Amino acid sequence: MTTREPIIQELDDFDPEATRRAAGVAESSRANRGWWDRNADDYQVEHGTFLGDDRFVWGPEGLDEVEAELLGPPEDLKGKDVLEIGAGAAQCSRWLAAQGARPVALDLSHRQLQHALRIGGTVPLVQADAGAVPFADASFDLACSAYGALPFVADPVLVLREVRRVLRPGGRFVFSVTHPIRWAFPDEPGPEGLSVSASYFDRTPYVEQDEEGRAVYVEHHRTLGDRVRDIAVAGFRLVDLVEPEWPAWNTAEWGGWSPLRGHLIPGTAIFVCERD
Repeated sequence: MTTREPIIQELDDFDPEATRRAAGVAESSRANRGWWDRNADDYQVEHGTFLGDDRFVWGPEGLDEVEAELLGPPEDLKGKDVLEIGAGAAQCSRWLAAQGARPVALDLSHRQLQHALRIGGTVPLVQADAGAVPFADASFDLACSAYGALPFVADPVLVLREVRRVLRPGGRFVFSVTHPIRWAFPDEPGPEGLSVSASYFDRTPYVEQDEEGRAVYVEHHRTLGDRVRDIAVAGFRLVDLVEPEWPAWNTAEWGGWSPLRGHLIPGTAIFVCERD
């Protein structure tokens, strides 16, 4: 099966207002669940070819787990219980299963998980909020998240503590997010995206809201130092921070990610954490 055949879904068209304002845990979760349910079809059509059906890609640069081995050598994944958070259509989980791991794909969006069902496979799918993971303590050997959950939650420490709780001692959690420095630049792929336009230290969330002021999409900014402190407060040990360089083979644009910007400023930050 292929990710290029969307499930047709009729949606109401509206033009949200973009702003910067406070948005708490409940509002962010509600808004982002709705946004991903509405936009999952377009997302999978636009990015499905790049993501593949069973690849593990860490971000728009195209860094693949096959070469990065951030979860460990592929041969060591066999028999490991792995939780993927913000799994989308479960492409990463499908790759993990092919290595002999036992992944579970968790996502907030029912629509994204419908695409996982459409693509197929035997990976268990769970719809849940990353701040309330429905598994017992010490259920997994590894956890991973490629641009899932962490950029969109108001309380990242809550998520990190939940992940630590379900990991076994010595377990590893690897997650990727938009590189924090990108928040100082316009989200544009061309030359206009190379000039600083905002304070890197402004943590006010980016919010898209409807005509009644209700959030329909929320993204939260944490500085690099914030991310490191969040990891430590949650009880993890940071063992690596990977900033993928833009490869010569990748000529694609993905929103504000592009070869032009990627060769000059980082676009993705990958945090490799371990539970002692």
